[in-house]
Amino acid sequence: MANLITLLRFPLLFMYIAILYFGNQTVLYWGIPFLIVIFLMDYVDGFIARRFGEVSLFGSTFDIVTDRTLEIVLWVVFSDLGLIPIIIPIIAIVRGTTVDGIRAVGMSKGLAAFDQVRTPISRFLVSSRLMRELYGITKTLAFVLLNITLAMKSGQAPHSLQVHQATLWISWLAIILNVTRGLPVLFEGGKFFRKQTAR
Repeated sequence: MANLITLLRFPLLFMYIAILYFGNQTVLYWGIPFLIVIFLMDYVDGFIARRFGEVSLFGSTFDIVTDRTLEIVLWVVFSDLGLIPIIIPIIAIVRGTTVDGIRAVGMSKGLAAFDQVRTPISRFLVSSRLMRELYGITKTLAFVLLNITLAMKSGQAPHSLQVHQATLWISWLAIILNVTRGLPVLFEGGKFFRKQTAR
């Protein structure tokens, strides 16, 4: 059930992208609760996995892959729509591919993503509830504000420039948090390669 909920986020993502590109101002505003549902499903699938004992290495990996795909696709789409600079999705892509590449080595050894960092500061940044929720809220807020900005600009609403400026700050904050949570994985992930070299 948890993996099915995770899987359902993909068609919902493409429906949301269609709203962004083809919706009028009213439809764009309706896209906001649609977007929030997509992100809330991440919490629902995790709750169900824990509640019904469906936690597995595959499930946690699939959840991370889905989250990463959604984030990168949305950053690219909003950049294509002219709302954020191209450097933001570039940073998201570089961070995502390098961190997930390192994690793949750890997962091949049977270690779930959050179990691959060991130092207290790394565990706090990567897997603590505070940091995960702070990042989740920040990125969701960034995407919601980008959606609002797009709707305001499509209808030439007043104050759209001010909202856009605030949106850019939140978007950069989300990217900074994203990179900050990824760096410990890169720093500590080297141990997998050192062990292989030692052999």
